[in-house]
Amino acid sequence: MPEYIFIYFDVRGRCETARILLADQGQDWKEEIVTFDTWTQGDLKSKCAFGQLPGFKDGNFELYQSNAIIRHLARTHSLYGKNDEEAAYIDMVADGVEDLRMKYAKLIYQNYEDGKATYIENLPKELQSFECILSKNHGGSGFIVGDKISMADYCLLDILIIHQVLAPECLKDFPLLSAYVARLSARPNIKAFLESDAHKNRPINGNGKQ
Repeated sequence: MPEYIFIYFDVRGRCETARILLADQGQDWKEEIVTFDTWTQGDLKSKCAFGQLPGFKDGNFELYQSNAIIRHLARTHSLYGKNDEEAAYIDMVADGVEDLRMKYAKLIYQNYEDGKATYIENLPKELQSFECILSKNHGGSGFIVGDKISMADYCLLDILIIHQVLAPECLKDFPLLSAYVARLSARPNIKAFLESDAHKNRPINGNGKQ
């Protein structure tokens, strides 16, 4: 089996979805931790395809952009639905998660002190969309798309866990999402990862805000 390696800062950030995916699939990986000092020197940055991390190695195959990495792993491990329609829905959910992640990142890195209260106030509007999508798949009792776990589930689980740290009561009015997080988090490999030091000891974001 090719060796998986993440090249990233010592944070959860944009790697955690892929880590959860690999953990659930029973896969091992290594971490090449990048320090801030190393990054500011610019040598590594100049080698990255778009001057950004994370990077990812799958044997001799090297890839950048977090969503490309997740999609590559999804195809490799048959986590992209059973047909083209399911794959399209998986992409739709993943893109919806990305929209929310960008809003979250803007809050964390640009407007945390002044914007947190307003962000949390508006959060139900964002979460309602996912609750609605989930409700349309077997009444919300399983996965977000189809009959088996997919890339979209790992994306959604990660962003919901992040927001439960930001706003612990954010899912109280969303019973399907609340049960969904509990259900996926109880999967043995995911549970073990979420309880591991590798997950718990990493800050969510690079500036310490969460």
